[in-house]
Amino acid sequence: MLFMVIEHFDQARVKDVYRRFAERGRMAPEGLTYVDSWIAADLSRCFQVMECDDIALLQEWVLSWSDLARFEIVPIAGSKATAAAMKKHL
Repeated sequence: MLFMVIEHFDQARVKDVYRRFAERGRMAPEGLTYVDSWIAADLSRCFQVMECDDIALLQEWVLSWSDLARFEIVPIAGSKATAAAMKKHL
């Protein structure tokens, strides 16, 4: 499954987030795959697409960063798959 992970950063801790990432990497457990990410212009949020089949892997990863960010996780589907599903009901 794909998940949109929205990380909310405390502005005073943004440098800490990047420092930890530089030192330790993403710290994702095996089975949790990074797809892509985007950062808000004001550095307040990071939008990441992650992929995994076990929600506990996301929870484990969040716990590794929860002292520096607040997380919102939304299961998502690709536009093509959603359009195909909708087409059956139109």
